[in-house]
Amino acid sequence: MHNEKEKAVPSEEASRKVKFEIYGEEMLEKEVKMSGNSGRVYLPPDWVGRHVKIIRTD
Repeated sequence: MHNEKEKAVPSEEASRKVKFEIYGEEMLEKEVKMSGNSGRVYLPPDWVGRHVKIIRTD
């Protein structure tokens, strides 16, 4: 007899996702643009010198 948990196996993509819980002051949602051999995200100038955390969502 199969366990109920075995039936609810997440897809391969969902199993690679991780849930993050963070506290902060502001949140922006942006698309990363090409910049040479790298990617770039522009942030507001008043964020310069601040600490940020970047989470890739897709």
